[in-house]
Amino acid sequence: MILFTFALETQGFSTLGSAFPADCKYTDLASGENEEGSNGINLMEFSDEILLHILSYVPCTDLVLNVRKTCRKLATLCLDKSLTHTVLLQKDYKVNKDKVKQLMRDIGKEIYQLNMAGCYWLPSSTTDHVTRCKNLVKLNLSGCRITSLRLSKMLSTLQHLRSLAIDVNPGFDASQLSSECKATLSRVSELKQTLYTPSYGVVPCCTSLEKLLLYFEILDRSREGFMLSGQLMVGESNVPHYQNLRVFYARLAPGYVNQEVVRLYLAVLSDRTPENLHAFLISAPGSFAETGATKNLLDSMARNVRLDALQLPKAWLNGSGLLQHLKFNNPFYFSFSRCTLSGGHLIQRVINGGKDLKSLTSLNLSGCVHCLAPESLFRRAEDDIDSSILESLVVSCCNLRHLNLSAAHHHSSESIGNHLCQLLSRLKHLLSLALPVCSITDVAVSMEKPPTQPNAVPQTFGKKTRVGVQTYPRTLTDQACQKLESSVFWMLMRSLRCLETLEIIGSSFSSAMPRNEPAIRNSLPPCVRAQSVGDSEVAAISQLTYLQSLTLAQLPNIVTGSGLVSIGLQCQHLRTLSLANLGMMGKMVYMSALMDMLKHCKCLRDLRLEQPYFSAGSQFFQALSHCSSLQRLCIVSRSGTLQSDAVMSFMANCLEVIMCHMFMGESLTVCRNLQQSIVRSFQADRPALNVVIFPLLHEDLTEVIRDVPMRHLDEITLFKSRVAEEPPNLWW
Repeated sequence: MILFTFALETQGFSTLGSAFPADCKYTDLASGENEEGSNGINLMEFSDEILLHILSYVPCTDLVLNVRKTCRKLATLCLDKSLTHTVLLQKDYKVNKDKVKQLMRDIGKEIYQLNMAGCYWLPSSTTDHVTRCKNLVKLNLSGCRITSLRLSKMLSTLQHLRSLAIDVNPGFDASQLSSECKATLSRVSELKQTLYTPSYGVVPCCTSLEKLLLYFEILDRSREGFMLSGQLMVGESNVPHYQNLRVFYARLAPGYVNQEVVRLYLAVLSDRTPENLHAFLISAPGSFAETGATKNLLDSMARNVRLDALQLPKAWLNGSGLLQHLKFNNPFYFSFSRCTLSGGHLIQRVINGGKDLKSLTSLNLSGCVHCLAPESLFRRAEDDIDSSILESLVVSCCNLRHLNLSAAHHHSSESIGNHLCQLLSRLKHLLSLALPVCSITDVAVSMEKPPTQPNAVPQTFGKKTRVGVQTYPRTLTDQACQKLESSVFWMLMRSLRCLETLEIIGSSFSSAMPRNEPAIRNSLPPCVRAQSVGDSEVAAISQLTYLQSLTLAQLPNIVTGSGLVSIGLQCQHLRTLSLANLGMMGKMVYMSALMDMLKHCKCLRDLRLEQPYFSAGSQFFQALSHCSSLQRLCIVSRSGTLQSDAVMSFMANCLEVIMCHMFMGESLTVCRNLQQSIVRSFQADRPALNVVIFPLLHEDLTEVIRDVPMRHLDEITLFKSRVAEEPPNLWW
């Protein structure tokens, strides 16, 4: 039978809703139904309620195709409605077409919600088996390959469908949708549509829409180099139906074509704004100019609706009095990312001079450089913040769970008790936080000369010293420990023990990894206030027991990286780690500490490293092999090197790895040979395997990037701040 071996430590059952520990797996044991495990506990003696809770952490494919075949009791429990009602395949990287076919055949009629988002490795014909799920209410096929004809055939059988997520790829033809398919779409109230070609997709068929999410990923140029147009294809002139719309969300990738197409979607809204609209969100990078139609839309919204969530392009807000006229009900999400909104306007127009905003749970002020200053007209970006503005924000929005203050210089003054970290420590409900590096330093320390000069290599770097668990406690004297624990950032980390996601990013940091342009060759120097931020601040993060995701970028005073070891030891729930440009740019000074850290990261699933001159050799990959749960690896390194044999050995040892992206300084021949070797050796056993190994500064890098599955590209390969990027629970 199959017995489950669980780590039942207290921290494994976090009250924060942390996922079950990654080392909780089941193993095949040839034994009878009543045989006890090595610890003397017979799994079958547990109550059904406990067993169902345990089984809920097992992938549905394993439950139905394997576990239920072990004994009569598990055969019954594995088909319980609580386990078959919702089937999540979106990160089940071992699932293949045959498993999906068998799963749908066995429990298709019991499935009400099916999530196959990001299953890019499954052939298009896999979706044919979804027709067995006659009772489906919610279906997510984002990132799956599906043609117009297959979509039509599938939707024609799903009469109870109310929520749908799909991709619209080149070649999509709405005229191929049958009348039965359109009848199903007419009942859909929630639609998420990712567009890779100018099109309305299925929006005109969805006459009962209440929630519309649009992701625009249309490139400006074809693979052949031809400029694309934002005009819709012939036969795409049907008008969307927005009369019942409550939520409108649009996220644009860089490019003018995306802007042209989204304007066509907005044109209908400008004619008649839905009365029940309560969330209006447009995320657009760069410059997205306001037009007469969009101005009419915003004026209509100011007159006719009361919003609960708002995000607009910076050009639509900058210099306008829009915020003064918009009305809000019980707002839960605001994003003013990259806007020139001053702190005075933020308090007066959004918070209404200190109005109670306990309903607000997510706030994105990333790149809003003047949001903590009273005025922006004569202020320099590096001037001190006005602590009274931040205090008003903290008091009014006391239930914030997600706060993003990155990509700006938020310098605290010398006033006692008014440091940014001290004020933020009052937000006891925070689950995710993004801060610029210069905001976490103690003012007195930052005014002094930093311990290491960023452009000089200390003499100690000539001799390699092992930095690990054994040496870290000895590096601090009692006096140094006392001074460290009295720092404002240390106290902030101690106050936010429930934090699950933390980003500390240099205000002038920009990734070398491109989106739709060549790789960046030069980076801006870090802020002067950030020069003292280093190992001790990193060590303070280890107090976050429930930390699941950590991003550190452009911390100039990393000398040994010893704080990373503390994080590896204390933050046992860490699943995502992103490190970029730590210490001096000319040398990888924290490699020893990083390798020691990785030996303790048993739950780590995603690792992203961006560091010039990074050497991905055998020692690094041996340490990385200790991360038994690792699934995705991305290394970005200008002038970096790799050892092909070490990479192959790592891939052979870490059986869960399904994504390996390396953008280094190696030649195109070396990269191609290694990529082909990995695919040839491991693709058969890992159907979801995605390998991209390519020179970072090669002119064809953007062409390679466009073929990366959107799931990996958006979640790990591209560097960005993800805190409060979207409203919480935007999609199921």
